[in-house]
Amino acid sequence: MSAALLYPFIIVAGALQALGNSMNAQLRGHLVNPFLAAAVSFLPIVFVFATLFLVMTTPLPSLDSLAAMPWYAPLGGVAGAVAVFGGLAFVDKVGAGPFNGLTLTANILTSLAMDSLGLFGLQGGGFKPMPWLGGLLMAIGVTFIARVTPDKGAGQGAGQDETENTGHGLNPRLLYPFIVVAGALQAIGVVWNAQLRGALINPWLAALVSFLPVVFVFVLVFLLRPKPLPQRADIEGVRWWMPLAGLTGAVAVFAGLLFVDKVGAGAFNGLLITANLLTSVALDHFGWVGMKRVRAGASRLGGAALMVAGIVLISLF
Repeated sequence: MSAALLYPFIIVAGALQALGNSMNAQLRGHLVNPFLAAAVSFLPIVFVFATLFLVMTTPLPSLDSLAAMPWYAPLGGVAGAVAVFGGLAFVDKVGAGPFNGLTLTANILTSLAMDSLGLFGLQGGGFKPMPWLGGLLMAIGVTFIARVTPDKGAGQGAGQDETENTGHGLNPRLLYPFIVVAGALQAIGVVWNAQLRGALINPWLAALVSFLPVVFVFVLVFLLRPKPLPQRADIEGVRWWMPLAGLTGAVAVFAGLLFVDKVGAGAFNGLLITANLLTSVALDHFGWVGMKRVRAGASRLGGAALMVAGIVLISLF
């Protein structure tokens, strides 16, 4: 099969990844407790991959492949889950555009560092100026995207009604460091998941093992800190699509497990991130899935263009 035939699926996976962050924010709003919301978001993922593994149990890993597996490989899902939890807690405060822009930029810069230094078993490629120039363009681009946040709206010339974007009592930029760390862990999680896939052979088993610790952690924390709990009115406000937020993000994780070696890491990440970024800006602009509307003015569109240019440089060089 031609690698180009896989491109549409990767683009859809990137769009779903951005959509999942916004869906998770809505789920968090109705379930009140962020740990309960995270557990509800990840449980369907475990159910789906467990079912698929029971249906397709072969191939299975050998004792030699299991023995060669790094101890941190099963924690790839936990590392990636930090970004999902950030989406649950913060995307409605900073906006889908800044949130995804920051996570994606931190993701790609961390990936460049891992490739250059040969971290976590990767083959070190040394410093290559063009990909790092692309990373710089992405960082500049996200600066432009992040200039307009939900509490400020388009007060910088776009003419949006100020009543549409009220403040949150907290400057959204104070959340940026956590979001950057979440993006870096997301990149590390991809590498760990790839090593897990290599050791466990079966992609459904690898996905299941990756997500099981995530559900365990969130359920345990929820049992330790069960308050606040949602009221009946909160639960009644949960729409059918909100608990599916985790599944939308899992599509991108599984796509990485299956397709990176077929289309190449550069093409895969370039398509995935570009689709994620453009979808994020659109979510803010149109106010889809309950997001506060923040118009995609010149600042955001220019920032998106810089990020796409950066992705192109990283993918080609």
